[in-house]
Amino acid sequence: MCLIAFQYDPASAMPLVLVANRDEYHQRPTQPLAEWPDAPGLFAGRDLQAGGTWLAVHRNGRMAAITNVRAPGMEASPQAPSRGHLVRAALEAPDLEAWLHQAQDEAQAYAGFNLLVGSPSGLWHLTHNHREVCLSAVRPGIHGLSNANLDTPWPKVRHATQALTQDLAQAETSLPTATKAFLDRRKAGDNELPDTGIGLDKERFLSSPFIISEEYGTRAMTRLILHRAQHQAWFNLHEKAFASDGRIVRETQRQVMIDNAHWHAKLVAHSS
Repeated sequence: MCLIAFQYDPASAMPLVLVANRDEYHQRPTQPLAEWPDAPGLFAGRDLQAGGTWLAVHRNGRMAAITNVRAPGMEASPQAPSRGHLVRAALEAPDLEAWLHQAQDEAQAYAGFNLLVGSPSGLWHLTHNHREVCLSAVRPGIHGLSNANLDTPWPKVRHATQALTQDLAQAETSLPTATKAFLDRRKAGDNELPDTGIGLDKERFLSSPFIISEEYGTRAMTRLILHRAQHQAWFNLHEKAFASDGRIVRETQRQVMIDNAHWHAKLVAHSS
């Protein structure tokens, strides 16, 4: 996952509204969004090379999403475990807050990452970059995340969050403006580019919200909305998968009802 914009509003009927693009090598085999046979209750796409995922929800009311961190001086060990396994682990941990602190302690074993984890108790951001490992609670509001820290104002992050803000201000739950922004292939100007140690040509290439090339690009866009009513809560997921030329090759939609009764009680208590 390389671009995420989301609103966290725990007191509302839509506590979480999120749009995300996954950028990856096109040759890397992937399964579409579905419930995993070996993890009942977990819904996600799946990276068949390493077995993990980039964004997932669970019937227990949790969600998680991950992006890579790109920064000067960050070099991943070839033996580093796959970051995609952190997403599943966050959803299945018996004690989430204990797991988050354990993941913070073990983060340096992985290449750099940003991990968002949501539950009825809150929303957290765990980041591992070349300077630090930091775990923090996410404040209510609209946020953006790419390959730097949360709310780092890269051009595509600003573009995505502004579009999401516009949709939510107009009560557009289909998120047409955000969807258009996440499909935008325009590159940022050189004077706006970050310096993450990969050279100017690659910074340009990666600066658009939607990336096109034969080898590497935007593979999927996911819209995730958490709804709650008086006695129930559910995730709506809509995933679009893309070919290397940007054509939509598959659309998958899932409604995931949250079946943990304690989840609703905790959410009501959290937002009161």
